[in-house]
Amino acid sequence: MNRGAAIPGLGRCGLGVRLGAMVLALALLGGGARAAEAPTRASSQVLGERLELPNGLTWLFSETHDLPLVTMQLLVKAGVLQEPAEKAGLANLTAQLLLSGTKKRSATQIAQELDFLGARLGASGGDDYATVGLTVLKKDLARGLDLFQDVLLNPVFQPTEIKRKVTQIQAALKSEEDEPGVVAAREFAKDLYGPFPYGRPVRGTAPGLSAITRQDLTAFHARYWRPNNAILVVVGDLSREEAQKWVQQTLGSWARGAIPALKLPPIPPLNEPRVVVRDKDITQANIILGSLGIARANPDFYAFQVMNYILGGGGFASRLMDDIREKRGLAYSVGSSFAPGLEPGPFTVVLETKNASAGEAVSLVLKEMERMRTQPVSAQELSDAKSYLIGSFSRRMDSMAKRAGLLGYVECYGLGLDYPWRYPDLIQHLTPADIQGVAEKYLHPDRYLLVVVGKKSAMPSFAGGASPRKEEEKKNEEKKSGS
Repeated sequence: MNRGAAIPGLGRCGLGVRLGAMVLALALLGGGARAAEAPTRASSQVLGERLELPNGLTWLFSETHDLPLVTMQLLVKAGVLQEPAEKAGLANLTAQLLLSGTKKRSATQIAQELDFLGARLGASGGDDYATVGLTVLKKDLARGLDLFQDVLLNPVFQPTEIKRKVTQIQAALKSEEDEPGVVAAREFAKDLYGPFPYGRPVRGTAPGLSAITRQDLTAFHARYWRPNNAILVVVGDLSREEAQKWVQQTLGSWARGAIPALKLPPIPPLNEPRVVVRDKDITQANIILGSLGIARANPDFYAFQVMNYILGGGGFASRLMDDIREKRGLAYSVGSSFAPGLEPGPFTVVLETKNASAGEAVSLVLKEMERMRTQPVSAQELSDAKSYLIGSFSRRMDSMAKRAGLLGYVECYGLGLDYPWRYPDLIQHLTPADIQGVAEKYLHPDRYLLVVVGKKSAMPSFAGGASPRKEEEKKNEEKKSGS
């Protein structure tokens, strides 16, 4: 859901998370597609209400009077998945330019009005969705919504603003080439996904950005930025009647449109260990090892989430941290993460270590993956993972912004408005066999992608990348042959 105002580990719905998920191994807070969930107790508690305008706009509302504020988030299915490969960055550029001028306001006027109101208005792109967000005092809601409506419906994509924003993004992409972790993450995504859109950075590429014209932007906006292709979330100091009046007044005239069917290239198979080494004169090797993970709708999501927490997503409570950092001192940090979206996201293990110890560290990661596949997790590990995941969930809705993000998330993936109160059962019923089952299914120590950015002359050769299972098979063959 996207790489915007992210809820860590909650997928790609409107959020730009893929690159960050590979650079930082995050403990994931989860969910799963409702249709595929295990049976859970019905809950009378809900996050809010779900409504729909005649033009097809789905909107959700949660009333809260803690502060005299209103927060709105619009999620539009106009992300990287929708943009053409040769125009990489088009979806994000379209979103970012919404605040760069409309038919009646310049970029400067928009900024000045926001400053006068003390409001926050922003837009960004993502893998699955683009987002527009507004936070404003209730007393200023009319003026805030006038701005919101104007930037959403009337962007002009001025050529000077396009050139300025493209230059800015290209400079940022160029600057990041000096950051080994970012280089590794980009290389990993590109090699894992090939022509599939998740292999491209949300902000695009320098050639792709250069190829984008004003006509491309106006056409993309007209094609995908439609109410029947969007979700609106409203949280704040309003009654339902007030919210309904403002939503209808602001977006009721937004014209629906025919949304093109999505046609995606296949994700290339990963049938053996694949090693990519990028030579860079640095003292620490930046390593990403992983493979294709799961989509957000996958029924294995909950077991995968617990498995990931135990393996490497749980920080100091994880096996990878305990073995590679605490026991052996090979890395300051190491962790695993997964980033599910509308399509399967990556599963990755990320670490930094001295160039000379890169081979040993990779071998230990593969052994821990194999152990997760072949041995049940302990009762204590499972209990600790469940306690953390269930206990931390409430923090994902303890502010207006977080509650709005969670509402959008559950709508994106069809989880239901009672999801937070069903979530404990979805985690609690899992057994060691469930965890081992998803490890066997999705962890592949014999076929993986390994990307290493470091000083090549100081590192061992990764050619062949024998997995623990292959090493064991080789030993057995040697015993049989009497060697």
